[in-house]
Formats: sequence, structure tokens, C-alpha cells
Amino acid sequence: MSNVTQEESKSFVGRVVDLMVNNPYDSYRILFYVALTSFLMITLFPFYWLLVLAITPGNALYDMGFLPREINFAVFSEIFQQQPIHLYIFNSIIIAMLTVVICLVIGSLAGYAFGRVDFRGKGPLMLLLLIVSYFPGIAYLIPLYEMLTGNLTIGIFMTPNLYNTPWAMAFPFTMLTLPITIFILTTFFSQIPDGLEDAARVEGTTRLGALFRVILPLSAPGVVTAAIIVFISVYREFFFSFMMSRGNPEDWAVLVHGILAFEQQSGQQYHFMAAASLVGIIPVALLVVFAQKHIVRGLTQGGLKE
Repeated sequence: MSNVTQEESKSFVGRVVDLMVNNPYDSYRILFYVALTSFLMITLFPFYWLLVLAITPGNALYDMGFLPREINFAVFSEIFQQQPIHLYIFNSIIIAMLTVVICLVIGSLAGYAFGRVDFRGKGPLMLLLLIVSYFPGIAYLIPLYEMLTGNLTIGIFMTPNLYNTPWAMAFPFTMLTLPITIFILTTFFSQIPDGLEDAARVEGTTRLGALFRVILPLSAPGVVTAAIIVFISVYREFFFSFMMSRGNPEDWAVLVHGILAFEQQSGQQYHFMAAASLVGIIPVALLVVFAQKHIVRGLTQGGLKE
């Protein structure tokens, strides 16, 4: 009986292999859709589970299954009654936009130098910049905390106390996201034909004027891509956001503090935390939906040398 089963199994596998070999195009489509379905399931399942956790009432959380047995959509309005989630989201957006502006200004100048100016040590310096970008943020925690809270003395100068200000978060975020910004802009700036910049220089434009009048407009997909990547990285950041603020909205506390505010001494309000997380995702989701063409265009053009 077992021999018959093994022979049937071998014959079935053989037929599948023959089918894939004789129909490569159909096999590719099948494998593509299987891989795509698996990827979407793995990627979207956390959001589905957050939704189930959010709409499940608090008294039914410990008896929940894959499908919600009880549904409470009012939780999405209750979170605003208990905590000012909108203020936390506003703080996150403002700090992310501030970081984007700083990164684009500094990154444009550095990207122009790396992409269009020949100087000694350019290659090793770019490599060093990329290596530093892989360092974990926690490695900078102690010196940054001492510096941003006014406890660091450099000679006769003492650093200002920036705790509970947006600068206390924008500074480390800029330091962490600036290398990838420089790398992206360098890639795009290096693809601009030299003749366009030379024509602007002949008309009396300085290098700085050529950067802002010629190079940046022609590198718009790369600039938009870098801005979106920095915005998303800062908006979802947890570690420095949690360390550099007391947690109150008026102290520029960000979304992570609003989610953690639902932790009570009697226990965690998981359904409120899940609902706040889903609401906090909306700004980033809208940004990706409206800017997805620019993201794809920027990432693909950045990998091609014209």
C-alpha cells in the first residue's frame, strides 16, 4: 500500500515538474502570484490583527480569535476622548517636516559636492559616511542626551538645554537620516549633464545658483524620494522620541507617547493602543498613496546612469 502511495506521489511530482518545464511562462506567472500572495499576507496581517484588536471590546480581549466575536467601532472616537491623539500626530508631523527641511538643505550641498565636484578623498569619505549610517542609534544615546540636555561642557561653553523641544528630536533624527539623503541626492546630481550646469555658469550663475536653479529642479524625483524616506523614518521613530520628551503634547511629545499613554496602572488598554496605532498610520499611508509614483520613479531613475 505504501509503495503504491510513493509511486503515485512520484508520478504527481513528475507531472508537475514536466508541466513547469514545458510551460515556463505559465510557471513563472504561478510562482509570481504565489510569491506576491505570500508577501501580501505576511505584510498585511499585522494591520489586520491591529484592526481586530482595536474593534474588540476590552472585556473580550482575552477570549479573542482570528475573527472578532464582538465589534466596537466607537473605539476610534473614544481614543480622542481619553488622550489628545491629534496633538501627538501633529507634533510628529511637524518634527518630521522640520527634519526633512534640514536634511534636504544640508544633503543638497553635500550631494552637490560629492556628485559634481572632484576633490581628493571623495570616495573614502563617501564610504565612511555610509559606514557611519549603519551604526545603531543607541550608540549615540549618552553623548547626545548629555549634549541636548545642557550637561556637556566644551571648553568654556555649555550646550543649551533643548529637552522637551522639537530640536531635541530633530537633531538626532537629522544625524541618523542625513547619510541616506546625501547618498540619494549624490546619485541624482551626478547624472545631470555637465553642459546644463556649464551653460548656467557661463551666464554668470554661481555654483550655488546652479545648484538651486538647474540641478535641484532636474533632480526633483530624487529630492521627493529622499524627503519621503526621511519623513517616514522620523515619523515612526521610537527611541529618541521617547527619551527627549516628558510625554505631554505641549512638550512636543510625538505619537509614540500618545500610544503609550493608554498604559494604566490597572493594566494595558490594548484595544485603545491598537486603535491609536491605526489612526497614527493614516498620515503616512496617505503620503505613500499620493507620492507612490514619485517614489517608484525616484528609486528606478536613481539606479540608472543616463
